[in-house]
Amino acid sequence: MSALVAARGGCFTPAELVREAKTKEPRIGRATIFRALDLFTRLKIVERLELPDGRHAYVTCESPHHHHLVCARCGLTAEVKEVDLSGALAGFARQTGYRVDLHRLELFGVCRACQLPATVIGKAPSANKQRQGVSAS
Repeated sequence: MSALVAARGGCFTPAELVREAKTKEPRIGRATIFRALDLFTRLKIVERLELPDGRHAYVTCESPHHHHLVCARCGLTAEVKEVDLSGALAGFARQTGYRVDLHRLELFGVCRACQLPATVIGKAPSANKQRQGVSAS
């Protein structure tokens, strides 16, 4: 399971991982895959993303604290580091009275490759999902 997850680029759904795992080991069960994803999430090897359509996906993570940009067309993900949200978080605290202890930010849009006209690239790069690191400074 760890090799399958490590080889993934971009975000992936549990269903995609199940399909891929069954091609390598037909006897593997869905429950095994979901238990592994739960463990990898607790160990901070992957993060669970809530997709705009209500489904969830996972993405492998390397840096300690970051945010994600996810292409809604091909699933390409980019880790965004060095985002100063302190002003927004302080504003949320003032408005609500909450003390913000933890936050997570997921942004969804369309990556550069998917924005190109189909005649230029032939099709969206869904088969070639690569994770990129992005600095927002």
